[in-house]
Parts: sequence; C-alpha cells; structure tokens
Amino acid sequence: MNDPLPARLAGISKSYGSTAALDALDLDVRPGETLALLGPNGAGKTTALRVLLGLIKPDAGTATLFGADPRRYQSRRRAGAMLQTGGVPPTATVRELIELFSTYYPQPLAVAESLERAGVAAIANRRFGDLSGGQQQRTLFALAICGNPHLLVLDEPTNNLDIEARRLLWQAIKTFVAGGRSVLIATHDLTEAERLGDRVAVLRAGRIVDDGSVSELIARSAAPTFEGAVLALAGLAPELEEVA
Repeated sequence: MNDPLPARLAGISKSYGSTAALDALDLDVRPGETLALLGPNGAGKTTALRVLLGLIKPDAGTATLFGADPRRYQSRRRAGAMLQTGGVPPTATVRELIELFSTYYPQPLAVAESLERAGVAAIANRRFGDLSGGQQQRTLFALAICGNPHLLVLDEPTNNLDIEARRLLWQAIKTFVAGGRSVLIATHDLTEAERLGDRVAVLRAGRIVDDGSVSELIARSAAPTFEGAVLALAGLAPELEEVA
C-alpha cells in the first residue's frame, strides 16, 4: 500500500471571534515536493500550519499528517517544524539544544550532521541567547531537521534576515529537499516562493485562490513574470515582498 500524503488539510475553517482566519481550506503536500504557501500577512498561513501540526483545533474540517491525526505522537515525530514563536532556552548552547531535540526522534541525524547542514557548526558551543538573529534562525532550522523528518514545516523561515543569511538558509533547505523529503514553506516573499517552490499555493483571506508550479501560474495568467502572475491571478503582488 502506498504511503499516505505527508500532509493534508481538508475543508479547514478556523475563526478567532468574528474574524475568519481559514475558510474551507483544502491543501495537500505531496511526497518529495516543496510546496510554498504564499500570501500576505494575515492571509491565514500561520493558522494553517498550526492546524496541520495539531497545535490548534479547527472549527471544521480534517487535518492529517501521513494519513493520521497530527496530534498523535507517531505522526508528529515524522515532521520537523520551524515556527515564528518558540520556547528555546536562551542559556543552552546550540549543541546542547540539538542533542536534546534529537532525543525526541527515533532515527535522528548525527548531531554533527545537523550542525553542518544548518551552517552552525562554528557556533555550536555558543549560547542561543548570545546569537545574532540570523544565527538563531539557522539554529532553529537545525532543530527542525535534527530528527531527520519526512516532512519539514517552515513558517516564514527567512523573515527579517539579511540577503546573505537568507541565501544560506535557502541553500540549507535545498540540501534537505535533495534527500527526497517533503517541505511546506509559508512565506510572503515572492522570491522565496519562486526559488524554492516546486508548487506554489496562493492564499488570500483563508482560501487558496490558485495552485501550481511557477511556470503553470505564469502560463495561466499570460504574465511575463511570476510577480505579474500573482498580481493577475490573485491581486496580491502589492501586499507581498520581492527580495533579490
């Protein structure tokens, strides 16, 4: 029997008071692909990821990780996540954090490999609270991949990074993908979505308004560029960012 999809959201709705964050959202992540969930701030990207990871309960619909409830331990340990908020102890060193997080998984990467892949080997003995923003982001990425997950979930992974730090993290993500794993990236960065996404799902007001490869989105819109395609298909480009 074929392994189920790494991730699926089916008919997911979620409201906070009178504000609808997600509106009957359908989204699949296929084996071996990088899916970029592209949308402006407030579109519902973070809520979608938190539902998918079992961190919040939807008002309606079903979320599954590898065909099972994402709140189950057996499902969660096949996924690694890098979210915008986290309770990482500031006094622990980078190495100590990776050693700790690795114990949560049945077949983690070697600590040295996690450090190397994330580009943090040179700062392994420094305390997390003493790191720069870019170094902290790369450390959080190391924590997301240290369990050797089949699915990697990243929420705005390069937000507030300078161009060089952004490119280093992009390369680390590509290296992870080369191992045949699946990645879901929530981003408002047009360049990030275009460069990393095998497929791009454009999210607006809690609903997917278009979904396809970059070339497919451009072809459907008859626009000459990806930015133009997003504008023509979804009217989102002025609210998004393009970073060289």
